[in-house]
Amino acid sequence: MLISFEGIDGCGKSTQIKLLKEYFDQKGIKYSVFREPGGTEISERIRSLLLHETDEMHPITELLLFSAARSQLIQEKVLPLLQKNEIVILDRFYDSTTAYQGYGRKSAELKSIHVLNQLATHHTKPDLTFYLKIDPKEAERRTSGNRKDRMENAGYQFFVDVSKGYDELANNEERIHSIDAMQSEVEVHAQIVSIIEKNH
Repeated sequence: MLISFEGIDGCGKSTQIKLLKEYFDQKGIKYSVFREPGGTEISERIRSLLLHETDEMHPITELLLFSAARSQLIQEKVLPLLQKNEIVILDRFYDSTTAYQGYGRKSAELKSIHVLNQLATHHTKPDLTFYLKIDPKEAERRTSGNRKDRMENAGYQFFVDVSKGYDELANNEERIHSIDAMQSEVEVHAQIVSIIEKNH
């Protein structure tokens, strides 16, 4: 089973992934967790380029680098684990590219991004995607004072556009479960576990 977590920065993805790991540990269920971009030597080098090493990057270059990092992660790590019927949890996947680079950056037409996503994922789709939906103002409040990377510094309107992208994706894709991230951590976790138990 492939599970992905999505949402704008500050939505609580890291916390919910940590709680889900604890849940699987208690149940004795094997799983692996990877962040995007990252998870392999090549993908981590690309991550460093994308998020930390430069402020000057053309939007299409950014789009292609995210996709390159994803391709390497899927081929090297994710597909072999899925073939063993293990659970893989991804902290971001191709919905992030659609929302951030498509709706946020407007790097390319959405149909071109969808084609690129299919290519970069080797036609791999998540079984379940949890979209932690949060108001961009609340997300901004939660992340204020944090040391921010290049994407996190993109500004308020950028995250409003990204949120609209996620909302549209959630409306169009059955695998995407939209969860109100303004709830308590415990309530959000309970909803996630309930959905997994119904689908596992």
